[in-house]
Amino acid sequence: MANKRTLKKQIKYACGDLAGECILAINFIESIDVAKMQNVIFNIAAVQTTTLKRTSFSFDKTKSEFDSVFAYNVAKTKYFKLAYKALKDSFDQDVLAIVKSMNELLPQSQKDANKETLKGN
Repeated sequence: MANKRTLKKQIKYACGDLAGECILAINFIESIDVAKMQNVIFNIAAVQTTTLKRTSFSFDKTKSEFDSVFAYNVAKTKYFKLAYKALKDSFDQDVLAIVKSMNELLPQSQKDANKETLKGN
């Protein structure tokens, strides 16, 4: 991760793309349940909001608590790697659940058409 600003932009882009796919499905797939797809969009917004809130955290130790500055930097780096990994894993699980719910709303005819399109590639 380059910085927190980039991470937040990537989260917003991913959630925006998911919501865009839902809107496209509502507008172009005739037999889709609009109310349920709108709930999926609300879930995407909730995931985005909670994930963005979770991107701000800080290391709770000070340099004076360690034997050296090197030990402090090692501990701080390890802390942030674990924290960002936990954030990423949580976001990935939320996105997978959203994609699963999006796919469940597709009619079988659309699923079959999608499979045929993939076979052609």
